[in-house]
Amino acid sequence: MSDFKFCPVCAASLELRADEGEANKLRLACPHGHWTHWDNPLPVLAALVEIDGKMLTARNAAWAEGRFALITGFMERDETPEQGIAREIKEETDLDAQQIQLIGVYEFMRKNELIIAYYVKASGTVKLSPELLEYRLSEPADLRPWPAGTGHAVADWMRARNLPVQYVEFAGSTTPLVASAQA
Repeated sequence: MSDFKFCPVCAASLELRADEGEANKLRLACPHGHWTHWDNPLPVLAALVEIDGKMLTARNAAWAEGRFALITGFMERDETPEQGIAREIKEETDLDAQQIQLIGVYEFMRKNELIIAYYVKASGTVKLSPELLEYRLSEPADLRPWPAGTGHAVADWMRARNLPVQYVEFAGSTTPLVASAQA
């Protein structure tokens, strides 16, 4: 459920209780009524980045070889999702977002996330942040989305352009991935 163990107001041990107002959904709560852990999904920003007609995917330093994904990150306080994805692209690839277009919003229940996915035309020269090991530039038709989370965003984007969608499975993966035909 979560790593929370104590009430942030009074430090009492949290208890798992049925929320009577919501069909007895179990939630961690302070026994004195100070605080409830709602465990709401976390919004995650994702970008399918196009640079010079090619689609950019990158491999996180923590991932196995051959696993590439969209550029993702979290919003900061006082920024819009569009500002957030432009910032993430700049931080992670040193590219400048030129056009930002919403693809859609996707659930990713395995990680309790809500993905806000964008198609972004960018410019500049790719320079990866230390959290990314390598990148690929692929033809749009060569993208192979995985059948969850950001993969559905890639598939929707491809379908909107009349490109054939071929899903790929990564056994045991909880990482939002996309592959290219080179993978």
